[in-house]
Amino acid sequence: MPCFRSLAGVLTTLIATILLLPTSAKCDKGPKVHDPFFGIRVVDPATGNGVPLVQLKTTNEVTYWTDSDGWVAFAEPGLMGQEVYFQVASPGYWLKPDGFGFRGVRLHPEAGASATIELPRYNVAERLCRLTGEGIYRDSALLGLPLPARMKNLNADVTGQDSVQVVPYQGKLFWLWGDTNIASYPLGNFQTTCATSPLPVAGQPSPERGVPFEYFTRDDGRIRSMAPLAGDGPVWLFGLFNLAGDDGSETLYAHFTRHKSLSEVVEHGVMKFDDEAGVFQKVANFDRNELWRGPRGNAFMAKDKADQRNYIYFAAPFAYTRVAADEASILDQHAYESFVFDRQEKKYVWRRDVPPTSQKEEQKLVEQGSIDPHTAARYRLQDAVSGKGVIMHGGSIAWNEHRQKWILIGNQAGDKDAPSYLGEVWYAEADSPLGPWSSAVKIATHPQYSFYNPRQHPFFSTNGGRVVYFEGTYTAMFSAAQSPTPRYDYNQLLYRLDLSDAKLKAAQK
Repeated sequence: MPCFRSLAGVLTTLIATILLLPTSAKCDKGPKVHDPFFGIRVVDPATGNGVPLVQLKTTNEVTYWTDSDGWVAFAEPGLMGQEVYFQVASPGYWLKPDGFGFRGVRLHPEAGASATIELPRYNVAERLCRLTGEGIYRDSALLGLPLPARMKNLNADVTGQDSVQVVPYQGKLFWLWGDTNIASYPLGNFQTTCATSPLPVAGQPSPERGVPFEYFTRDDGRIRSMAPLAGDGPVWLFGLFNLAGDDGSETLYAHFTRHKSLSEVVEHGVMKFDDEAGVFQKVANFDRNELWRGPRGNAFMAKDKADQRNYIYFAAPFAYTRVAADEASILDQHAYESFVFDRQEKKYVWRRDVPPTSQKEEQKLVEQGSIDPHTAARYRLQDAVSGKGVIMHGGSIAWNEHRQKWILIGNQAGDKDAPSYLGEVWYAEADSPLGPWSSAVKIATHPQYSFYNPRQHPFFSTNGGRVVYFEGTYTAMFSAAQSPTPRYDYNQLLYRLDLSDAKLKAAQK
């Protein structure tokens, strides 16, 4: 009996060991790194690129997050020179579980050495890097590895930035963000932050490893308040667009709102960028009881085939509103038009006297039988896989040369069954910027976290528009997250999407 018990014990140990071994992680040795660190790099096996935002956690709850090149600089004195198990987790990327349900790898940390972990991607879109904040390539720097040119681990004291807007302007890209956190004090800039960067030509410079922002700063080198208004409360700019004149001049316009709280607006209207002063100046005040009038969301220009006029359309998340592309109309709140379902004509029409028909309102009209869901509905977006309806929260619409379609990339207002409230990102396309939008495919997920106000960047597109880029605000706000992700929280994440991916076929007409 003793020998049978001994054999049973050996078999039990052997089975447990086999079950504990990771079943799908491929680990290879990597380059030499600086002492005293052990370098761990997580890569996407489909592209070979480092994966940002990957959590590595030891069995005693010590947690690390990969930087924008997928690196972690590990130097735990008590865990060097021995086998260490790391749980590996990242939104939209995951390892297959072992027999006990753990998803991770065993590594043997040694100072000066490194290892590479291959982490399969289940997102359709590839996460490329974090664009804003501190420590974008922190771990790479600690490990003594080459850093992207002109990228800083702290730029103009910025540690966090909310909700991006960007347009080409005077040969560069002009960027703006909302509330901005800084390293030197708990309260940062709440009157809009701006920067410029090189405008890509033939795909170069590529944003794949980041964007070298040149922030508008004060004399002391810290960020400048770019929408200075009298009165208390943060000032946010949305609906940014560049209006070209017949003489070749360019003018930046945006909608401003000054807030008493997140939901209470005390002032709104239009601002114009003053090149000489280097800030936005208020040029029109609008009635705050009609917030739909004015630029909003993400702006784009298109020609109306009916009257052959150019209009600025505003995706919020769909193109609910527009204004004629001339300064007189832009500054006149009564010139703004809304896309409304007319019950008598039984179709959508442009009007100036009432607010637009939203996706949720359209859904109610369909349920009431007022709108034919097959012939008149514009926003009946459905998951191409499950057929379940998808209600959008924010979005960006742009013409795509490769698809010869208008494409929408937006985030969902998730219900109780969704992995997150504002973290699920979808792709759809239509023949017109007004839709109808029907089938959608989820391209990125951020479970129990937010990724809101996504924006496409057509100027970064490559391969004739086949490869597109978008970014959004990654934050614990409005989510079920127990704690914010260090360095990544309240910052901008950049993704790349290949429109030839077979997973998108269900949304492509």
